[in-house]
Amino acid sequence: MAVQSNLAATAPRVIDAQGRAAIPGLLEPHIHLEKALLEQRMPNQSGTLAEAIRITGQLKAQQVREDVLDRSRQVLDMAIRNGVVALRAQPDVDPIQGLIGVETGLALADEYRNALDLQIVAFPQEGILKAPGTLAMMEEALNMGASVVGGCPYNERTWEDTRSHIDECFRLAQKYDRPVDLHADFADDTSDPRFAAAAYIAQKTIDTGYQGRVTLGHMTSLASLMPDQARPVLELLQRADINIVTIPATDTYLGGRKDQANPRRGLTPVAALRKAGVNVTYASNNIRNAFTPFGKVDPLQIGNMLAHIAQLGSPDDQAYVLRMATTNAARAMGIGDRYGLEVGKQADLVILDTPNVANALLDLPPRSWVIKRGKVVLEAKHEEKISK
Repeated sequence: MAVQSNLAATAPRVIDAQGRAAIPGLLEPHIHLEKALLEQRMPNQSGTLAEAIRITGQLKAQQVREDVLDRSRQVLDMAIRNGVVALRAQPDVDPIQGLIGVETGLALADEYRNALDLQIVAFPQEGILKAPGTLAMMEEALNMGASVVGGCPYNERTWEDTRSHIDECFRLAQKYDRPVDLHADFADDTSDPRFAAAAYIAQKTIDTGYQGRVTLGHMTSLASLMPDQARPVLELLQRADINIVTIPATDTYLGGRKDQANPRRGLTPVAALRKAGVNVTYASNNIRNAFTPFGKVDPLQIGNMLAHIAQLGSPDDQAYVLRMATTNAARAMGIGDRYGLEVGKQADLVILDTPNVANALLDLPPRSWVIKRGKVVLEAKHEEKISK
């Protein structure tokens, strides 16, 4: 990539963006493809996490390859239309679903390789100790080509099993030299230690020399701690160089359901993490299923939602939210070395139908062009006529 004024070069195609804003390609560092678009088949009537897990368990036992591929393609096409150039998918690996999510994910990574990059996580949604046979399936997934070791430590029966789950994830990661990405601390409070494992994970990261290679998704329990309680955890997360992915759509939808007054927002404490120097990004997570009945894989839409809920409204805050979906996400996904609008980086960018980058979260503009490795993968024309 070359970036300069009056560039003296020839090209097979020249795009006249007519003053539109260009940003690095948007990223989705945490998404569930094989469970997407299932809401209409079996809605979550209570809106609770417990019912979402129960419903999803029933539906994923009936997964069929072609149906998974069809729904996943719909989601990936949404992503491309919204300027997403790379995603980290989290297919379940367990005795219920088997490896269908990993197998289809790897097939789609190849099918869409010219339009976007797709990382595949071996994600044990049902637990490891609680679901015998899962660990061997995770190894099989890694041998198939999954590039990240996933984990869901809170979905074990005891705190001791949660710690063992975390230990097994790190053991696998070290064995296969893969990064770690855990669903962690997904609750309204910290009364149950299974949902408050961040400090243990951070210390494990330091002890194993895995600084910078660990990502934690959700992290909502941390918001229930008083500042004095949270401070040592935040400091440990920063020391461990852990990446945090907040999931505003899912977490605020599911969180605070039992609160009769002053319902909690159920959101990762983004401002506190930012102040502590922790890398924070965000993602769509689930698309139209029992966990989140909405969504269209649009990082700008989710960023606008996050800015409202987390009260990130100043110009500086809005610029930070946009970085969360770009450079911060690239760091969490381990692609920062080739990402960004800089000389020598991979030419992944989006041209927005708005004149200023600062308007990205305000206008939620159409994506006029999406460019992946220098190739136009989406071109859209937006016309309006207002009659008075």
